[in-house]
Amino acid sequence: MVADEASSFETSEMLATFLASTPLLSESWRLCTTTATSPPRSFLTEQGAGGMVYIAFPGIEMVAADSSWRTLVPLVSIGDVTLFSARRDKEDDDPVMVHAGVLNLLSTFFDAFQNQMLALMGNSNTKTIVITGHSIGGATASLCAVWLLSYLQHISSSSSSVSVLCITFGSPMLGNTSFSHAILKQRWGGNFCHVVSNHDIMPRLLFSPITPYTAQLNLLLQFWRLSTAAPAFGKLALPVSDQHQELFNVVMSSLDAATQDGEGSSILFHPFGSYLFVSSEGAVCVDSSTAVIKMMHLMFISASPYCSIEDHLKYGDYVKKLSLQFLNHKNSMQGNIPDSSYEAGLELAVHSSGLANQESAKECLKLTRRMGPSPTMNAAMLPIKLSKIVPYRTEIQWYKSWCDQQVDQMGYYDLFKRRRNTSKKMAMKVNMNRHKLARFWNDVIEMWERNELPHDLAVREKWVNASHFYKLLVEPLDIAEYYGKGTHTTKGHYLQHGRERRYEVFDRWWKDGIAAAAEENNERRSTFASLTQDSCFWARVEEARDWLNSVRSESDTSKLAVLWDNIEKFEKYAVELINNKEVSEDVLAKNSSYSTWVEDLKGLRELRAKVKRFPHNFSPFLDGEVIP
Repeated sequence: MVADEASSFETSEMLATFLASTPLLSESWRLCTTTATSPPRSFLTEQGAGGMVYIAFPGIEMVAADSSWRTLVPLVSIGDVTLFSARRDKEDDDPVMVHAGVLNLLSTFFDAFQNQMLALMGNSNTKTIVITGHSIGGATASLCAVWLLSYLQHISSSSSSVSVLCITFGSPMLGNTSFSHAILKQRWGGNFCHVVSNHDIMPRLLFSPITPYTAQLNLLLQFWRLSTAAPAFGKLALPVSDQHQELFNVVMSSLDAATQDGEGSSILFHPFGSYLFVSSEGAVCVDSSTAVIKMMHLMFISASPYCSIEDHLKYGDYVKKLSLQFLNHKNSMQGNIPDSSYEAGLELAVHSSGLANQESAKECLKLTRRMGPSPTMNAAMLPIKLSKIVPYRTEIQWYKSWCDQQVDQMGYYDLFKRRRNTSKKMAMKVNMNRHKLARFWNDVIEMWERNELPHDLAVREKWVNASHFYKLLVEPLDIAEYYGKGTHTTKGHYLQHGRERRYEVFDRWWKDGIAAAAEENNERRSTFASLTQDSCFWARVEEARDWLNSVRSESDTSKLAVLWDNIEKFEKYAVELINNKEVSEDVLAKNSSYSTWVEDLKGLRELRAKVKRFPHNFSPFLDGEVIP
């Protein structure tokens, strides 16, 4: 391990210490208990100090129905906000899916929640929104937090000072492996902290096939609901039947099987975010999903059927003791701290877990150790890799300049699209360079999403500018390839069906990193841009050409109105770009696709005007064969 690299356990310890030393956990739990007496399908909002707002969801509002308790459904959008990406990275990847019952529960009060969030974000005093919930309310809180994070990203999170934190207590699992990976790719893992007690059965239930035990589960849910609403009821001993013992054994067996599967690929539901495991002895925070599964099992080994039910109601006790426990554990380690940063962090994490079998805990927590170079080291090597692909980019720039000087006046986009004999060999070289650049940038994105690069890479000016320049230079070639090969005839237009995910990522980097500042400092251009500032401009031209062709053959007046509206909107958009000189000169080349489209539109409008003036002279065209 690199000597100056911080231990991963130091980081988790810092997060746990931060939570324990602030009112976040205690206030969140207090509101969770308060919501226990709230009306069904509701949530509680409370203003805190320093611009902090708490949103709390009640614990038990769902029965363990066979149809939804362990069923996953695709998660594409909530309300009008699209979540994650509409397309998968690979065709064989599973779609993002979540618990059907929780998603259905959210739908019953989503409008009220959305209105409340919009009002809070419209208030300049709101700085942090903490969304919390106990039990099933925790899963609901997580899903609401996903929506809120997606919404903030949709409206550009850089323009909003609102931060989001989701804290759950004893929450069941929410989604599948793809959901967990999507959270990581969006870099939202740090926005979720799931507090799990060492013996609580609820967070572990969905590791097992519990459908045959629906009756027993409903009895548990009812007991927990009554106990949170009336704490005195929870002090009554719940008789542990043979069925409860069997349910406990099934969960234990499923956890054991899940830990034997290194990647957890055999389980239906998968952990995401950070997990704060608490007990009467201490707490430890981990964020590796593999370590979370193993820790779930390791801490549950010492449980019994009775305490696995009782522990679901004891989070208040754990939260009260947490601050003092961290202080005691730190003091107890004085004079016995290993020299290695990694070993010291590991010892501190194991000591805080409160597990009797500390060797097993140590082996489990070692799973969180990062293998290979640190993100800082990877970031230091990245410029070297970038310098190796700069010649490929330079050759494409030279090719663009060459295209702009040709006598046929077609321009960069159209010459590459048509691959004329005079430039065929050159275009083949450019096409190879295009693929090499794509591989480099795809690798950068994958490393960033796997947390192998620093979190702030996406806002570092050098990398935001480099990725943006690449997008402006190369995406027109991707579009030319897409339409030149006729791919749009089978898959549909590029913007909806052909755009690579890396360009969408770079759009976000630019939007969140530099775009706002660039607009503020942007002076009116005196010359045309070297590269068209809308990398998808040619894809819009191709769609506009398709609309123009449809107008010539469409006879339905309502469809014609839509087509003309689309054409006029694009025309206005293109003229605005040209007037602001935000296009490259190749757009205005005499024989470019755009210039040809402008001439075709002009001719069609002239013919349309004549038809309206002298309809009796154009009767063959009035049936929609040529003109409306």
